[in-house]
Amino acid sequence: MQKTKQPSAGARRAVGKRSGSGSGWSRWVLGGWLMLALWLGVEFARMPDVSSLRTQNPRTTALMAQRAEEALEAGKKPRARQSWVSLGAVAPHAVDAVLISEDARFYKHEGVDWTEVENAFQQSVREARLGRGASTLTQQLAKNLYLSTDRSLLRKGKELLIARQLEDRLSKQRILALYLNVVEWGEGVYGIEAAAREHFGLPARSLSVAQGAMLAAMLPAPRRWLPAQRPETLRTRAGVIIGRLEREGRISGAQAREAQAELSRFFGEPSAPDLVAEAS
Repeated sequence: MQKTKQPSAGARRAVGKRSGSGSGWSRWVLGGWLMLALWLGVEFARMPDVSSLRTQNPRTTALMAQRAEEALEAGKKPRARQSWVSLGAVAPHAVDAVLISEDARFYKHEGVDWTEVENAFQQSVREARLGRGASTLTQQLAKNLYLSTDRSLLRKGKELLIARQLEDRLSKQRILALYLNVVEWGEGVYGIEAAAREHFGLPARSLSVAQGAMLAAMLPAPRRWLPAQRPETLRTRAGVIIGRLEREGRISGAQAREAQAELSRFFGEPSAPDLVAEAS
């Protein structure tokens, strides 16, 4: 009868090490999930009560406080220009321009646009670098109201939690109105009414299609892409927004042509055909 060969002591130790290693890794993973669940529970309990925003406008925001602190550190006097207005006091095409620029699916998601998140991830993989952001208008509002501008994962997690609260407690129209009144539109300029007066010398209800498109085009870099400085990037983005407004039926062909002509007059040069193409 053939004897079964027993593993050597060294082999038994190796198997034991591998088994122990796997068990240790599992414990680390489980511990990580438990810590994440604990953090989410603590942060959820500490979430701001957004219910008051249904009827009350915030006196200030986390972003305004951060900008004031930055100004003081730079030896400057903090500046904050803001005038609250209702959605009815803003030119409709200006509101549409902001939505098309910042969150075209605003009325279709519940705070997080997973379609846009997937598209942004795929773009990052294709280009082997961090690409466009995927924050919805609601997420941007959460960040402006309660958080900082840092790009940490913890801050992003808080932003998602607050965005869900905003969507649960407030109507879409109220979220949009709050956003338009607190978003940054230049150094010390907050909200579309102050922006319209600061950059074009008129109220938000009187903004032309081109002016609304320029304000919307500023939002990714509101303290750098200033109309007074006539940056090429601003003209290009505004032209793209006008093209999208026309394609989606928000403005007529005649309005689009007049808006493009106004951009040309404002920037002092004709619009190239490719400037009204769809943004990539």
